[in-house]
Amino acid sequence: MPSDSPPLAHITFVGTIIEWRGPAPFFFIAVPTDLVAAVRHAARLASYGWGVVPVQAVVNGTAFTTSLFPKDGGYLLPLKVAVRKTAGVALGDAVTVDIQVAATGGFQDWHRGR
Repeated sequence: MPSDSPPLAHITFVGTIIEWRGPAPFFFIAVPTDLVAAVRHAARLASYGWGVVPVQAVVNGTAFTTSLFPKDGGYLLPLKVAVRKTAGVALGDAVTVDIQVAATGGFQDWHRGR
C-alpha cells in the first residue's frame, strides 16, 4: 500500500561489496560511519527487533527490499545472489547505493519517481 509520508531516512553513498564468511559466504555493503546515526534514528520507528532495519534499496539500478543488519556499531546491507546477478556486481566492486527507511510502504512510488 503506497504511503504519502516521506521516508524516515533516505541515504545515498558509494560502498564496496565485501564478503563475510560464516557457514556460507554472504555479501554486504557497509553503511558509512557518517550515515549510521541517520539510520539509527529512523530505526527507532522502523526496526522490528534484533536491531535489523527494513529498507528498500537500489544498487546499480536494481531495486530490492531487505533489512540492514547491525554489526560492530554500524549496519550492513546484504546482497543476495539474485540481486548481485541482476545488478551485475561482484565482490570488491564499488557501487552507488540508495537506501530508504520507511515506517510503511511507498517504495514502488518512490522508486518510479527517481
